[in-house]
Amino acid sequence: MLYEKFLRNKHAIKEIIRRIEALRIKRTVRLMEVCGTHTYTFFRFGLRNIVPPSVQLLSGPGCPVCITEDTFIDQAVALARDKRNIIATFGDLIRVKGTQSSLEDERARGGHIEIVYSPAQVLDIARAHPQKRAIFLAVGFETTAPLTALVIKEAREQKLKNVFALCSHRLIPPAMKELCKDRDIKVDGFICPGHVSVVIGTKPYRVIARRFHKGCVICGFEPLDMVVAMYMLLKQLKNDSPCVENEYSRVVQPEGNPVARKIVDQVFTVSDASWRGFGKIKKSGLVLRDSYKTFDAIRLLSKAACTEPKQKKECLCAEVVKGKITPFQCPQFAHACSPDNPLGPCMVSFEGSCRIWHAYGRPA
Repeated sequence: MLYEKFLRNKHAIKEIIRRIEALRIKRTVRLMEVCGTHTYTFFRFGLRNIVPPSVQLLSGPGCPVCITEDTFIDQAVALARDKRNIIATFGDLIRVKGTQSSLEDERARGGHIEIVYSPAQVLDIARAHPQKRAIFLAVGFETTAPLTALVIKEAREQKLKNVFALCSHRLIPPAMKELCKDRDIKVDGFICPGHVSVVIGTKPYRVIARRFHKGCVICGFEPLDMVVAMYMLLKQLKNDSPCVENEYSRVVQPEGNPVARKIVDQVFTVSDASWRGFGKIKKSGLVLRDSYKTFDAIRLLSKAACTEPKQKKECLCAEVVKGKITPFQCPQFAHACSPDNPLGPCMVSFEGSCRIWHAYGRPA
Protein backbone atom coordinates (compact mmCIF):
# COMPACT_ATOMS: atom_id res chain seq x y z
CA MET A 1 0.00 0.00 0.00
CA LEU A 2 2.90 2.37 0.74
CA TYR A 3 4.11 2.08 -2.84
CA GLU A 4 0.76 2.69 -4.49
CA LYS A 5 -0.35 5.49 -2.17
CA PHE A 6 2.92 7.39 -1.97
CA LEU A 7 6.02 6.20 -3.82
CA ARG A 8 4.05 5.62 -7.04
CA ASN A 9 1.48 8.35 -6.55
CA LYS A 10 1.12 10.14 -9.88
CA HIS A 11 -0.06 13.38 -8.28
CA ALA A 12 3.00 13.56 -6.05
CA ILE A 13 5.25 12.77 -9.00
CA LYS A 14 3.66 15.48 -11.14
CA GLU A 15 4.06 17.98 -8.29
CA ILE A 16 7.82 17.31 -8.18
CA ILE A 17 7.98 17.68 -11.97
CA ARG A 18 6.32 21.09 -11.61
CA ARG A 19 8.96 22.06 -9.05
CA ILE A 20 11.69 20.95 -11.48
CA GLU A 21 10.17 23.12 -14.19
CA ALA A 22 9.94 26.05 -11.78
CA LEU A 23 13.71 25.99 -11.32
CA ARG A 24 13.95 27.30 -14.90
CA ILE A 25 17.40 25.93 -15.61
CA LYS A 26 18.03 27.18 -19.13
CA ARG A 27 20.79 24.86 -20.31
CA THR A 28 20.77 21.11 -20.93
CA VAL A 29 21.61 19.18 -17.75
CA ARG A 30 23.17 15.71 -17.91
CA LEU A 31 22.51 13.53 -14.87
CA MET A 32 23.83 9.98 -14.63
CA GLU A 33 21.90 7.24 -12.91
CA VAL A 34 24.73 4.93 -11.87
CA CYS A 35 22.54 1.92 -11.06
CA GLY A 36 20.80 -0.19 -13.71
CA THR A 37 17.70 -0.49 -11.52
CA HIS A 38 17.29 3.28 -11.74
CA THR A 39 17.40 3.00 -15.52
CA TYR A 40 14.69 0.35 -15.29
CA THR A 41 12.47 2.55 -13.10
CA PHE A 42 12.96 5.59 -15.33
CA PHE A 43 11.81 3.72 -18.43
CA ARG A 44 9.27 1.28 -17.04
CA PHE A 45 7.19 3.99 -15.32
CA GLY A 46 7.40 6.41 -18.23
CA LEU A 47 9.32 9.11 -16.38
CA ARG A 48 11.27 9.96 -19.52
CA ASN A 49 7.98 11.21 -21.02
CA ILE A 50 7.29 13.76 -18.27
CA VAL A 51 10.75 14.99 -17.28
CA PRO A 52 11.61 18.28 -19.04
CA PRO A 53 13.59 17.71 -22.26
CA SER A 54 16.41 19.88 -20.93
CA VAL A 55 17.15 17.21 -18.31
CA GLN A 56 18.97 14.27 -19.87
CA LEU A 57 19.60 11.02 -18.00
CA LEU A 58 22.67 8.97 -18.88
CA SER A 59 23.10 5.33 -18.03
CA GLY A 60 26.22 4.53 -16.03
CA PRO A 61 28.39 1.57 -15.04
CA GLY A 62 26.01 0.28 -12.37
CA CYS A 63 25.29 -3.11 -13.98
CA PRO A 64 27.89 -5.58 -12.61
CA VAL A 65 27.46 -7.99 -15.49
CA CYS A 66 27.82 -5.20 -18.05
CA ILE A 67 31.18 -3.95 -16.76
CA THR A 68 32.64 -7.46 -16.45
CA GLU A 69 35.29 -7.89 -19.13
CA ASP A 70 35.61 -10.75 -21.60
CA THR A 71 38.65 -12.00 -19.68
CA PHE A 72 36.45 -13.07 -16.79
CA ILE A 73 33.94 -14.80 -19.08
CA ASP A 74 36.76 -16.64 -20.87
CA GLN A 75 38.14 -17.79 -17.51
CA ALA A 76 34.71 -19.02 -16.42
CA VAL A 77 34.33 -20.89 -19.73
CA ALA A 78 37.75 -22.51 -19.27
CA LEU A 79 36.75 -23.68 -15.79
CA ALA A 80 33.41 -24.99 -17.10
CA ARG A 81 35.21 -27.14 -19.66
CA ASP A 82 37.06 -29.00 -16.90
CA LYS A 83 34.95 -32.01 -15.92
CA ARG A 84 36.23 -31.78 -12.35
CA ASN A 85 34.40 -28.48 -11.85
CA ILE A 86 30.84 -27.39 -11.11
CA ILE A 87 30.18 -23.74 -11.89
CA ALA A 88 27.68 -21.85 -9.71
CA THR A 89 26.52 -18.57 -11.22
CA PHE A 90 23.74 -16.02 -11.18
CA GLY A 91 21.38 -16.37 -14.11
CA ASP A 92 22.13 -13.17 -16.00
CA LEU A 93 25.80 -14.09 -16.41
CA ILE A 94 25.18 -17.37 -18.17
CA ARG A 95 24.30 -15.87 -21.58
CA VAL A 96 27.15 -13.36 -21.75
CA LYS A 97 29.56 -14.32 -24.50
CA GLY A 98 33.32 -14.10 -24.08
CA THR A 99 35.64 -14.04 -27.03
CA GLN A 100 34.67 -17.58 -28.10
CA SER A 101 31.87 -19.01 -26.00
CA SER A 102 29.40 -18.47 -23.17
CA LEU A 103 28.46 -20.52 -20.13
CA GLU A 104 25.17 -21.30 -21.83
CA ASP A 105 27.08 -22.77 -24.77
CA GLU A 106 29.28 -24.80 -22.43
CA ARG A 107 26.28 -26.18 -20.57
CA ALA A 108 24.84 -27.32 -23.89
CA ARG A 109 28.13 -29.14 -24.51
CA GLY A 110 27.89 -30.98 -21.21
CA GLY A 111 29.48 -28.57 -18.74
CA HIS A 112 28.11 -28.79 -15.21
CA ILE A 113 26.74 -25.30 -14.58
CA GLU A 114 24.24 -24.48 -11.83
CA ILE A 115 22.20 -21.26 -11.69
CA VAL A 116 22.03 -20.08 -8.07
CA TYR A 117 20.07 -17.34 -6.32
CA SER A 118 22.44 -16.95 -3.38
CA PRO A 119 26.22 -17.46 -3.03
CA ALA A 120 25.47 -19.71 -0.04
CA GLN A 121 24.16 -22.38 -2.43
CA VAL A 122 27.72 -23.13 -3.51
CA LEU A 123 28.27 -24.68 -0.07
CA ASP A 124 25.38 -27.09 -0.65
CA ILE A 125 26.78 -27.97 -4.07
CA ALA A 126 30.21 -28.64 -2.58
CA ARG A 127 28.78 -30.90 0.13
CA ALA A 128 26.62 -32.79 -2.37
CA HIS A 129 29.57 -33.35 -4.74
CA PRO A 130 32.67 -33.88 -2.56
CA GLN A 131 34.68 -35.25 -5.52
CA LYS A 132 34.10 -32.09 -7.57
CA ARG A 133 35.27 -28.50 -7.22
CA ALA A 134 32.37 -26.09 -6.64
CA ILE A 135 33.26 -22.68 -8.12
CA PHE A 136 31.16 -19.59 -7.50
CA LEU A 137 31.40 -16.78 -10.06
CA ALA A 138 31.53 -13.81 -7.69
CA VAL A 139 30.34 -10.84 -9.73
CA GLY A 140 28.93 -7.69 -8.20
CA PHE A 141 29.57 -4.45 -6.36
CA GLU A 142 29.79 -3.58 -2.67
CA THR A 143 26.28 -5.03 -2.24
CA THR A 144 27.16 -8.66 -2.98
CA ALA A 145 30.79 -8.74 -1.78
CA PRO A 146 29.75 -9.34 1.89
CA LEU A 147 27.78 -12.42 0.82
CA THR A 148 30.80 -13.84 -1.02
CA ALA A 149 32.99 -13.12 2.01
CA LEU A 150 30.57 -14.92 4.33
CA VAL A 151 30.51 -17.99 2.07
CA ILE A 152 34.30 -18.19 1.96
CA LYS A 153 34.54 -17.81 5.73
CA GLU A 154 31.90 -20.52 6.17
CA ALA A 155 33.78 -22.84 3.80
CA ARG A 156 36.91 -22.43 5.90
CA GLU A 157 35.04 -23.08 9.16
CA GLN A 158 33.42 -26.19 7.68
CA LYS A 159 36.79 -27.29 6.22
CA LEU A 160 35.31 -27.58 2.74
CA LYS A 161 38.36 -27.84 0.51
CA ASN A 162 36.38 -28.06 -2.73
CA VAL A 163 34.87 -24.55 -2.56
CA PHE A 164 36.34 -21.81 -4.77
CA ALA A 165 35.41 -18.34 -5.98
CA LEU A 166 36.34 -16.66 -9.25
CA CYS A 167 36.11 -13.04 -8.12
CA SER A 168 35.16 -9.98 -10.12
CA HIS A 169 33.86 -7.71 -7.36
CA ARG A 170 34.09 -4.02 -8.18
CA LEU A 171 33.77 -0.77 -6.20
CA ILE A 172 31.52 2.02 -7.48
CA PRO A 173 33.10 5.29 -6.20
CA PRO A 174 36.43 4.82 -8.06
CA ALA A 175 34.50 4.36 -11.34
CA MET A 176 32.54 7.55 -10.65
CA LYS A 177 35.84 9.40 -10.24
CA GLU A 178 36.98 8.10 -13.63
CA LEU A 179 33.77 9.36 -15.20
CA CYS A 180 34.39 12.80 -13.73
CA LYS A 181 37.85 12.87 -15.28
CA ASP A 182 36.53 12.05 -18.76
CA ARG A 183 35.86 15.34 -20.54
CA ASP A 184 33.85 13.64 -23.28
CA ILE A 185 31.06 12.64 -20.89
CA LYS A 186 30.30 15.93 -19.10
CA VAL A 187 28.18 14.67 -16.23
CA ASP A 188 26.54 17.41 -14.12
CA GLY A 189 25.50 15.19 -11.23
CA PHE A 190 25.02 11.60 -10.09
CA ILE A 191 21.98 9.65 -8.97
CA CYS A 192 23.86 7.27 -6.66
CA PRO A 193 22.93 3.59 -6.21
CA GLY A 194 20.77 2.80 -3.22
CA HIS A 195 21.81 -0.83 -2.76
CA VAL A 196 25.52 -0.02 -2.78
CA SER A 197 24.96 2.91 -0.43
CA VAL A 198 23.29 0.65 2.13
CA VAL A 199 26.75 -0.88 2.63
CA ILE A 200 29.13 2.06 2.08
CA GLY A 201 27.01 4.95 3.42
CA THR A 202 27.40 8.55 2.27
CA LYS A 203 31.07 9.33 2.98
CA PRO A 204 32.69 7.73 -0.13
CA TYR A 205 30.76 10.12 -2.41
CA ARG A 206 32.07 13.28 -0.75
CA VAL A 207 35.20 13.36 -2.89
CA ILE A 208 32.99 13.53 -6.00
CA ALA A 209 31.28 16.69 -4.74
CA ARG A 210 34.38 18.27 -3.20
CA ARG A 211 37.08 17.47 -5.77
CA PHE A 212 35.06 17.30 -8.99
CA HIS A 213 32.25 19.71 -8.12
CA LYS A 214 29.54 17.18 -9.00
CA GLY A 215 26.41 16.76 -6.93
CA CYS A 216 25.49 13.30 -5.60
CA VAL A 217 22.08 12.15 -4.39
CA ILE A 218 21.60 8.62 -3.04
CA CYS A 219 18.30 7.45 -4.45
CA GLY A 220 15.70 4.75 -3.88
CA PHE A 221 14.14 2.75 -6.69
CA GLU A 222 10.56 3.94 -6.93
CA PRO A 223 9.29 6.60 -9.39
CA LEU A 224 8.87 9.25 -6.68
CA ASP A 225 12.41 8.52 -5.44
CA MET A 226 13.74 9.19 -8.92
CA VAL A 227 12.05 12.52 -9.54
CA VAL A 228 12.84 13.77 -6.03
CA ALA A 229 16.52 12.86 -6.51
CA MET A 230 16.55 14.71 -9.83
CA TYR A 231 14.95 17.76 -8.17
CA MET A 232 17.58 17.69 -5.40
CA LEU A 233 20.42 17.54 -7.93
CA LEU A 234 18.95 20.34 -10.02
CA LYS A 235 18.60 22.53 -6.92
CA GLN A 236 22.27 21.92 -6.15
CA LEU A 237 23.13 22.90 -9.69
CA LYS A 238 20.93 25.98 -9.60
CA ASN A 239 22.55 27.16 -6.35
CA ASP A 240 26.05 26.06 -7.42
CA SER A 241 26.34 24.04 -4.21
CA PRO A 242 27.32 20.44 -5.09
CA CYS A 243 27.13 18.13 -2.10
CA VAL A 244 26.08 14.61 -1.05
CA GLU A 245 22.42 14.19 -0.13
CA ASN A 246 20.50 11.10 0.89
CA GLU A 247 17.01 10.82 -0.62
CA TYR A 248 16.90 7.13 0.41
CA SER A 249 17.18 7.83 4.14
CA ARG A 250 14.44 5.31 4.93
CA VAL A 251 16.98 2.59 4.09
CA VAL A 252 20.48 4.12 3.82
CA GLN A 253 22.24 5.30 6.97
CA PRO A 254 25.11 7.83 6.77
CA GLU A 255 27.54 5.26 8.19
CA GLY A 256 26.27 2.48 5.90
CA ASN A 257 26.66 -1.05 7.24
CA PRO A 258 29.90 -1.34 9.26
CA VAL A 259 29.31 -5.03 9.97
CA ALA A 260 29.15 -5.87 6.26
CA ARG A 261 32.25 -3.80 5.52
CA LYS A 262 34.17 -5.51 8.33
CA ILE A 263 33.38 -8.94 6.89
CA VAL A 264 34.57 -7.82 3.46
CA ASP A 265 37.79 -6.41 4.93
CA GLN A 266 38.51 -9.69 6.68
CA VAL A 267 38.36 -11.71 3.45
CA PHE A 268 39.24 -9.24 0.68
CA THR A 269 41.77 -6.52 0.02
CA VAL A 270 41.39 -3.62 -2.42
CA SER A 271 43.30 -3.83 -5.71
CA ASP A 272 43.43 -2.29 -9.17
CA ALA A 273 40.84 -3.84 -11.45
CA SER A 274 39.74 -3.82 -15.09
CA TRP A 275 36.29 -2.62 -16.16
CA ARG A 276 34.63 -2.97 -19.54
CA GLY A 277 34.89 0.41 -21.21
CA PHE A 278 37.24 1.89 -18.63
CA GLY A 279 40.27 -0.35 -18.67
CA LYS A 280 42.14 -0.59 -15.39
CA ILE A 281 40.93 1.63 -12.54
CA LYS A 282 43.08 2.05 -9.45
CA LYS A 283 41.77 0.56 -6.21
CA SER A 284 38.44 -0.37 -7.76
CA GLY A 285 38.35 -4.12 -7.19
CA LEU A 286 38.50 -6.74 -4.46
CA VAL A 287 40.83 -9.74 -4.39
CA LEU A 288 41.10 -12.46 -1.77
CA ARG A 289 43.63 -11.88 0.99
CA ASP A 290 46.64 -14.18 1.15
CA SER A 291 45.09 -16.02 4.08
CA TYR A 292 42.17 -17.00 1.83
CA LYS A 293 44.06 -17.62 -1.42
CA THR A 294 43.35 -21.37 -1.25
CA PHE A 295 39.76 -20.51 -2.19
CA ASP A 296 40.76 -18.49 -5.27
CA ALA A 297 39.68 -20.25 -8.48
CA ILE A 298 42.23 -18.26 -10.49
CA ARG A 299 44.92 -20.69 -9.36
CA LEU A 300 43.06 -23.52 -11.10
CA LEU A 301 43.57 -21.84 -14.47
CA SER A 302 46.44 -21.97 -16.90
CA LYS A 303 48.39 -18.82 -17.76
CA ALA A 304 46.79 -18.79 -21.21
CA ALA A 305 43.33 -18.47 -19.67
CA CYS A 306 44.42 -15.37 -17.74
CA THR A 307 45.63 -13.34 -20.70
CA GLU A 308 43.75 -10.19 -21.74
CA PRO A 309 41.65 -10.76 -24.89
CA LYS A 310 40.69 -8.06 -27.34
CA GLN A 311 37.19 -6.65 -26.91
CA LYS A 312 34.71 -7.46 -29.66
CA LYS A 313 34.60 -4.50 -32.05
CA GLU A 314 30.99 -4.94 -33.13
CA CYS A 315 29.71 -4.53 -29.56
CA LEU A 316 29.54 -1.00 -28.15
CA CYS A 317 28.69 -1.93 -24.56
CA ALA A 318 31.96 -0.30 -23.53
CA GLU A 319 30.61 3.06 -24.74
CA VAL A 320 27.14 2.52 -23.31
CA VAL A 321 28.30 1.81 -19.73
CA LYS A 322 30.23 5.09 -19.70
CA GLY A 323 27.26 7.11 -20.91
CA LYS A 324 29.09 8.14 -24.07
CA ILE A 325 26.31 6.83 -26.28
CA THR A 326 22.74 5.68 -25.78
CA PRO A 327 21.74 2.21 -26.94
CA PHE A 328 19.90 3.83 -29.87
CA GLN A 329 23.22 5.11 -31.14
CA CYS A 330 24.69 1.63 -31.45
CA PRO A 331 24.21 0.44 -35.07
CA GLN A 332 23.67 -3.13 -33.86
CA PHE A 333 20.87 -2.24 -31.43
CA ALA A 334 17.60 -4.09 -32.19
CA HIS A 335 19.12 -5.43 -35.41
CA ALA A 336 22.07 -7.77 -35.02
CA CYS A 337 21.80 -7.39 -31.23
CA SER A 338 18.58 -8.25 -29.39
CA PRO A 339 17.59 -10.10 -26.20
CA ASP A 340 17.23 -13.28 -28.26
CA ASN A 341 20.65 -12.81 -29.84
CA PRO A 342 22.73 -10.51 -27.58
CA LEU A 343 26.13 -9.38 -28.78
CA GLY A 344 27.11 -7.91 -25.43
CA PRO A 345 26.21 -8.00 -21.73
CA CYS A 346 24.19 -4.77 -21.83
CA MET A 347 21.55 -6.65 -23.84
CA VAL A 348 21.70 -9.70 -21.55
CA SER A 349 21.39 -8.42 -17.99
CA PHE A 350 18.06 -7.19 -16.66
CA GLU A 351 20.03 -4.20 -15.35
CA GLY A 352 21.67 -3.62 -18.73
CA SER A 353 20.85 -0.37 -20.51
CA CYS A 354 20.36 -2.01 -23.90
CA ARG A 355 17.99 -4.63 -22.49
CA ILE A 356 15.94 -1.94 -20.73
CA TRP A 357 15.87 0.38 -23.74
CA HIS A 358 14.82 -2.54 -25.95
CA ALA A 359 11.92 -3.38 -23.63
CA TYR A 360 10.71 0.10 -22.69
CA GLY A 361 12.60 2.81 -24.49
CA ARG A 362 12.12 2.25 -28.22
CA PRO A 363 9.95 4.81 -30.03
CA ALA A 364 6.61 3.58 -31.33
